[in-house]
Amino acid sequence: MEKAFRYRFYPTPAQENLLRRTVGCVRLVYNKALAYRTESFYNGERIGYNQTSAALTQWKKQEDLSFLNEVSSVPLQQCLRHLQSAYTNFFEKRASYPQFKKKRNGGSATFTRAAFSWKDGKLYLAKCSEPLAVRWSRQLPRNADPSSVTVRLTPDGKWFVSILCDIKILPLPRSTQEIGLDMGVSTLVTGSDGTKVANPNSLRKALKKLKQLQKSLSRKEKGSNNRRKARLKLAKHHAHIANIRKDHLHKTTTQLIRENQTIVVESLNVKGMMQNHKLTQAISDASWGELVRQLEYKAQWYGRNLIQVDQWFPSSKRCSNCGYISPKMPLNVREWDCPKCNTHHDRDINAAVNLLAVGQTVTACGATVRPKSSKDIGGCNEAGTVKPKSSQRKRT
Repeated sequence: MEKAFRYRFYPTPAQENLLRRTVGCVRLVYNKALAYRTESFYNGERIGYNQTSAALTQWKKQEDLSFLNEVSSVPLQQCLRHLQSAYTNFFEKRASYPQFKKKRNGGSATFTRAAFSWKDGKLYLAKCSEPLAVRWSRQLPRNADPSSVTVRLTPDGKWFVSILCDIKILPLPRSTQEIGLDMGVSTLVTGSDGTKVANPNSLRKALKKLKQLQKSLSRKEKGSNNRRKARLKLAKHHAHIANIRKDHLHKTTTQLIRENQTIVVESLNVKGMMQNHKLTQAISDASWGELVRQLEYKAQWYGRNLIQVDQWFPSSKRCSNCGYISPKMPLNVREWDCPKCNTHHDRDINAAVNLLAVGQTVTACGATVRPKSSKDIGGCNEAGTVKPKSSQRKRT
C-alpha cells in the first residue's frame, strides 16, 4: 500500500528561488482555474479538468503569463487535478466549496515520476541540477519506488518534502487485547481498562502568547518588513502548537494499535458539536477527528480492527452493570451511582466499557446498536431499529 514519508530539507538559494516561483505559479493557476470554473458555473456551464487544462495552454501563450513556462509543467497540471478532486468532494457533500489559495499560507507543488528522479538515495527535481539537501530523519524502505513527490512551504518559512512510496507493510502479531475508547476534553481518551490519556491542551496553554503576537502583528504597517517579521513569529508559534498536538496524537494512536487487536470508538459528529460556542475551542484543540483518522489508517496498515459505534448510543448514561439508562446526565456529572443496582461509575470509564461491549456485539451480529430502553442489555434482536430521542443524545 502507499505510504508517505515526510522530511525537512534545506534548499540552496538557487533552488529556493526556483521552488518559490513554482509554488507561486501553482497558486496562480489554481486560483485562475477556480475563478474560471466558478464563473462558468454561474453562467450555466459545468466544466471539468479537460477544459481547465486547455485553458492552461492558452494562459501560457499570453505575454503577461509567459513566466508560467519557466517552471515545470507537471505541478501546474497536478494542481488542476487537485482542483477537480476538490470539486468532486464538494458535489458528493464531503467538503465545502473550494477556496482560493493565499500566499501567506505557504503553498505546495506535486511532482510525478516525469518531473523528478531518485538516484543513489538522492532526490532530484525538474529544472534543479543539484539534489535536495534532505535531512533523512529515517531511511526510506529498501527497494522503495517513489511515485510522487510533494514539496511544501509552510507559513513559518520551512521547506518539507513528502515522498509517496508503494511499499509492503507487515501486520503486527495478533493480540488478545480489546479496548473501548471514550473521547473527552479534560482527558483525551479513557480506556475500558481504566487507563486515561491526558490532553496536552497545547492551544489553551499557548493562548496568552498567541494573543500577544497577534496584537503585535495588528499594530504593524501593512507591507512593512516589521509586519513580515511579526507574521513569521506568529506562524512559528502556531506551528509549535500544531507539532505538540500531532506528536501526542501519533504516540497515543501508535501505542493503542500496538497493544490492542480490536479498538472501539464512537463516531462523533464533531462538526455539529462544535456549534456549541462554549466548547468549540476545547473540542478543536482535542482533535477527535484526527485521532480517529489516525486509528483508521494505522489499523488498516497493521491488521487491527477498528469499530465505530453509532453516535446515538447512550454510552455515558447507560449502566455497564445492569443496563439501566439514566434520563439525564449533565456534563458536570463525572461520577454517578446507578439507582437500580447501586453500582458506582466513573462517567468516562463506564462509557468506554459500554462502547467495548457494543463493539463486540456489532462484530458478532453486524448491527448498529441503539437500545430502545433500559431493559435491552446490548442485545442484537432490535438493534438499529429505533432512533432515540434528542434528550438521549450523548454529550462528551
